[in-house]
Amino acid sequence: MPKNLVILAGGTSSRMKKSLGNVNLSEEELINANTRSKALLGFGKNNRPILDFLLLNAEEAGYKNVTIIISEEGALFKEYYGKKLKNNPFNGLSISYVTQYIPKDRIKPFGTADALFQALEQSPNLQNDVFTVCNSDNLYSVKVLQALLTCKDPNAFINYDRDGLLFPMAKIERFALTLVNEKSHLVAIIEKPSKDKVDDYKDSLGKYRVSMNIFKFTGNEIYPFLRNCPVDPIRNEKELPTAILHMIKETPFYMKGISFTEHVPDLTSKEDISIMKSYINKHY
Repeated sequence: MPKNLVILAGGTSSRMKKSLGNVNLSEEELINANTRSKALLGFGKNNRPILDFLLLNAEEAGYKNVTIIISEEGALFKEYYGKKLKNNPFNGLSISYVTQYIPKDRIKPFGTADALFQALEQSPNLQNDVFTVCNSDNLYSVKVLQALLTCKDPNAFINYDRDGLLFPMAKIERFALTLVNEKSHLVAIIEKPSKDKVDDYKDSLGKYRVSMNIFKFTGNEIYPFLRNCPVDPIRNEKELPTAILHMIKETPFYMKGISFTEHVPDLTSKEDISIMKSYINKHY
């Protein structure tokens, strides 16, 4: 069984840097929040990156090979996880890096679909393999990571019960809803549905479901849709959900939704840092 995990860490953390400061943060924490990748913000008694805790969960779930997608300014990752381009040993895992390069006509990365496309271009073995891909600033549980690792479907995603997320409702309502059919195969991803239409997207159990950007892919099935992903007209980026929707609509390939009800600690803004500190201190 392939045991590959790809972690998206090449973004600019712009929402974190733009968010207002928190009175509960030290000056050092504020400086790091404004300058570092969110994945490298420190937590726990040893002030280690939040990415450590995701990697700990991944190792416990059974993953072996981890590819971290970093930016062109991502050298600090190598200070923590090994300086070699490939196969750095780290707590039972083998850590490799790929770089998401920014096109010359842009000042920001070209989105998550572009990041994964560049990863498959730089690590061609993933084009013919199975792998899980997730964000670097969400602390996914061992059970969730294991569910995708052991899932027998070729492509899948964790379909979270929105009621299980402990975020403020104002934040939750900004999440895109997912819609699956009677086989739990993804049919649609609905961005910011209007309040008068939102009830149309409850599942058979009367639940609202959302994706938190953790997926399983078979490389040769998603690859052409990453390569040809259209640019989102609003965000001006190539979004991974867009590539997924094109794959399931233009081919017989599908995305199996695996239902879960649990919270996913995340780092979106500076307000989340104190919340994450409490979570780490309680659970690790």
